[in-house]
Amino acid sequence: MTARVLVVDDLEPNVKLLEAKLRAEYFEVYTAFSGAEAIEIAHKEQPDIILLDVMMPVMDGFEACRRLKADHETCHIPVVMVTALDQQADRVAGLEAGADDFLTKPVEDVALFARVRSLTRLKMMTDELRLSHATGAELGILTNAKLAEFDTLDSRVMIIDDTGDVDESLVAPLPDNCRREIYSDVKEALNVLRTEKVDLVIVNLNLEGYDSLRFCSAVRTLNETRLTPLLALVRQGDTRKLVRALDLGVNDYITRPVDSGEITARIRTQLRRKHYIDQLRESFQVGLELAVTDQLTGLYNRRYLANHMSTMFDVGSQAKMPVSVLIIDVDHFKPINDTYGHDVGDVVLQGLAKRLTGSIRGMDIACRYGGEEFVLLMPKTDASTVSVVAERIREEIEADPFDLGGDRQQSIPITVSIGAATSHEGDTPQAILKRADEALYRAKEQGRNRVVYDTAA
Repeated sequence: MTARVLVVDDLEPNVKLLEAKLRAEYFEVYTAFSGAEAIEIAHKEQPDIILLDVMMPVMDGFEACRRLKADHETCHIPVVMVTALDQQADRVAGLEAGADDFLTKPVEDVALFARVRSLTRLKMMTDELRLSHATGAELGILTNAKLAEFDTLDSRVMIIDDTGDVDESLVAPLPDNCRREIYSDVKEALNVLRTEKVDLVIVNLNLEGYDSLRFCSAVRTLNETRLTPLLALVRQGDTRKLVRALDLGVNDYITRPVDSGEITARIRTQLRRKHYIDQLRESFQVGLELAVTDQLTGLYNRRYLANHMSTMFDVGSQAKMPVSVLIIDVDHFKPINDTYGHDVGDVVLQGLAKRLTGSIRGMDIACRYGGEEFVLLMPKTDASTVSVVAERIREEIEADPFDLGGDRQQSIPITVSIGAATSHEGDTPQAILKRADEALYRAKEQGRNRVVYDTAA
């Protein structure tokens, strides 16, 4: 796996050495010699990962990292601090500043490259979600999100250990908003992961009754847990197993003996990123729904109708089953807006949409076609059936006046005109819609509040 790596250090020999090692592994490398320059390049080039020195003049690595993580344009870029500092307090300070890892020089090349590849996969995995989210933000549909916003969300943490090694040094540092659960039965844990939401999995890489790497692989294989962060507990010096775990998709690790400050910081980083990715995924779904639904009524819109109707016709043609269409128009809708106001007109349209969805089968599709017109798309429905359905809908709407809601102690009678049509062999979606529309026109010409069925052969 290749990636774009930004190397940041105020000493040119350090930059050149790391750059040469990375290029030998076919990474694309950008370089910066100060914190300010690193932030500028990160904005412009959007690298896949940043390797950041700590001891730099003017703006040190801690401050540079904090600024990168506070900006929604760069907060998603993984940051690894690579420094000569070797005190535990420095490590914790780097992690609390938002760094995804803190490596002390000299760093083993194998471990460094494994970490770069691991974090790069994470970055690439979120890029498409960020792109769709950014599009929604530009349109004013969604708001930009920052990793820091997710610190206070309640979280569920699963700990996998069958050795009895998990003690207060691991459990006690968990944030107060974390619900912790310890599983010694790996199969039971996998069943829970398949069916329930878990925000972080901490796994002991030295399990006694199960292959811990196989467990990590299983978590990454399940559709439900592909994006669930994995934090590995590893023994000091067990580099080979750690590298393999990172290659299998482990997000982060901590070596024993566990430092409470360090594991708290690492857990917080993983939970922030998990909640951030969850929001991106949810906003992606919201974006999809907004693209195909009508904002006022919540029904599918005309774009969805055009795309879905072609698919429905293809399926109906193969099964030799007819497709029927109803076009429903509110009678005298303009006077309703003129008399009561557009807000009441909106209430009527919303109420009609609710009644239509309550009158159809699960396989049918209700759409707002435009203005006060609605379309019902009904697969596997012949002419006699659709005529009965249309008349039932018309009668129910006429018989039940629409409550205006709010402070208005008032209801108004509404009627609809309906045009109906059923597909023939060789029909196209456009042809049946046109016939249903022509039938609707005749219904209005004949006095409204009626159903006219297209009889074209």
